[in-house]
Amino acid sequence: MNKITKKALELHNKLHGKIVITGKIHKLRPGEIKLIYTPGVAAVCEEIYRHPEKKYDLTSKGNNVAIVTDGTRILGLGNIGPNAALPVMEGKAVLYREFGGVNAFPICLNVTKKEEIISAILAIEPAFGAINLEDIESPKVLEISKELEKSLSIPVFHDDRHGTSVVVLAALINSLKLVKKQLDSVRIIVAGAGSAGYGIAKLLTSSGCKNIIVTDSNGAIYHGRQENMNEYKEELAKITNLKKETGLIHDVLKKSDVFIGVSGKKNLVNPGLIKKMNRDPIIFALTNPDPEIKPGIAKSAGARIVATGSYLYHNKVNNALVFPHLMRVILDRKITKITPDLLLATARAIADTVSKKDLSYDNIIPDTYDKQIQKNIFKAVSRLRLK
Repeated sequence: MNKITKKALELHNKLHGKIVITGKIHKLRPGEIKLIYTPGVAAVCEEIYRHPEKKYDLTSKGNNVAIVTDGTRILGLGNIGPNAALPVMEGKAVLYREFGGVNAFPICLNVTKKEEIISAILAIEPAFGAINLEDIESPKVLEISKELEKSLSIPVFHDDRHGTSVVVLAALINSLKLVKKQLDSVRIIVAGAGSAGYGIAKLLTSSGCKNIIVTDSNGAIYHGRQENMNEYKEELAKITNLKKETGLIHDVLKKSDVFIGVSGKKNLVNPGLIKKMNRDPIIFALTNPDPEIKPGIAKSAGARIVATGSYLYHNKVNNALVFPHLMRVILDRKITKITPDLLLATARAIADTVSKKDLSYDNIIPDTYDKQIQKNIFKAVSRLRLK
């Protein structure tokens, strides 16, 4: 048992959970009971019944987020179920509160069928201002997200897809500044075609990247491939790998500029592969808890910039930089749909948070505690015409 594992277990055992629910009235006076509960609360109920839009003024709905999972794809641990998923969702709730001032509630469902998950989310919608889908296996989660977006009047934020793609683009924008390359000319390999890989490829395409290849366990995805395809891989095949290159990761990574790993597989990339990439290769090995290649090994093989999704190393390309800050803006502006324009503006705002003076090979992304992140996102999103 390593030091971090031991400390994590000790802390959780001491806390017995990381979140509590508390009221805004910190010291309830005797006369206030009749106002917040019976009989006074009846008047508030009737007001919302007559004017449903006032639910945002008279309740906490507009600041509440449901973090929904079925435990089928937790971190790099796979399908460990809703009970074992709870510590992750509690941790996410703490980050929502700490960095965004958002009330987030772990909703760990003991069902795994798509229809049951959708029904559960539709049923709890009245209490929440937004839904955060988290760590649900792909492509099921993409189908769930698609259906919910049609049915709900509140935004459906899928962190594995939206959050990860935003932080990756932000980190890539700054990395390319350092190596003096352009988004529209670099060759990018995305390892992993699940939710994160799908989201990354889509957003990178929207940002102007023209040479992207996405790989899965069967190799490069391309239009016309028959093996192991689904609706979302077909969608990727129409916008990436236009030359229809074939082969596994060790074939397509040659002569590439950027590797983005969201494969879920540790040690997927070896030093020899990095040496076959173009000059100043950029390596984002983002699988947690064990990356596709360890930073020290990647640097020794010639990687100019290395990032992981872990807080153990430099360049923490982790979606914790995104979801609390962006959700704060989404709730405040009552945004109902997560759009490419919203995500692009957020990514650029996060990238711009790192000043020219502070930008370096080991500092391509702002610190999680940087209070300027949320301010920059709010300014960027305010310029957009969103609903």
